[in-house]
Amino acid sequence: MTRCAILDDYQNAALTMADWSQAGVEVTSYNEHFATEDEVRRAIEGFEVVVAMRERTPFAKAFLATLPKLKLLQTTGPRNPSIDLRGAEELGITCCGTDALPYPTAELTWALIFGLIKHIPHEHANLRANGHWQTRVGLDLHGRTLGLLGLGTLGAQVARVGQALGMKAIAWSNNLKPERCASLGVEYVSKDRLVSESDILSIHTQLSRRTEGLIDRTEFARMKRSAFLINTSRGFIVREAALVEALERGLIAGAGLDAYEIEPLPAEHPFRRLPNVLATPHMGYVSGDNYRLWYGQIVENIAAWKQGKVLRRMDPARNVDRSQ
Repeated sequence: MTRCAILDDYQNAALTMADWSQAGVEVTSYNEHFATEDEVRRAIEGFEVVVAMRERTPFAKAFLATLPKLKLLQTTGPRNPSIDLRGAEELGITCCGTDALPYPTAELTWALIFGLIKHIPHEHANLRANGHWQTRVGLDLHGRTLGLLGLGTLGAQVARVGQALGMKAIAWSNNLKPERCASLGVEYVSKDRLVSESDILSIHTQLSRRTEGLIDRTEFARMKRSAFLINTSRGFIVREAALVEALERGLIAGAGLDAYEIEPLPAEHPFRRLPNVLATPHMGYVSGDNYRLWYGQIVENIAAWKQGKVLRRMDPARNVDRSQ
């Protein structure tokens, strides 16, 4: 029987989220993260099908060439910068993705915003550890400016919540049109205005060659010292070293982060110790609805592939290769 390996199934949830019997494969799920190529190779070298969870495990062409049995490489979501799609195609490996839901990440965006401005982690820890009662004064969102770097499906959901809270919403991105903003009651602004006027600057654009490093030292120098940066998109959109510097120097008030340049986040990383950072382990997409969608479609993809068909093939032209 065809063998299928599921990688980085941290919560041991994959097998409960779909009817894998419909795939017609023998499934092995790994919940630990393999930190080196050798560890990954030893785990999956005997499998014809591999399921990758987002960007958790890189698949460069040179590494894929060491897996002669691999014929179908799948990822959760429609894109995966950790896979060299062109290299996989050259090696005869079919690569497929899935659809993705926007609202889980939009919900986490607001969890990070509220956690930061209301000091929820700090007050919760104080209450439990030593009984301290009301040690900080929270901030208010009503009347403040919500800046959105990207106003697609996800950004629009975040905008609607902000507007319901009485915030002014402004937006910019490379491809954003004023007409799109007007249809959502959001003010279209320049990048400079977005950066300088936002009280909350939230990133909702896709990682591409044009968006990598879009927020750097120049942008942090223009932001309000009272402003907060929220990144639930991709770590590489923000220059991480510049963000650490801005947080350490107090150029911005704080950051809510769910995406990083290296994942899992290294134990010694400054984001783990900076007091003005609220960090979560890239869990914006980790929800029951998303998992059921992803693994259900992965089962469909495998079943179709076994019948000589290809569902949801990934497009190399729309995928930023960061597999190296």
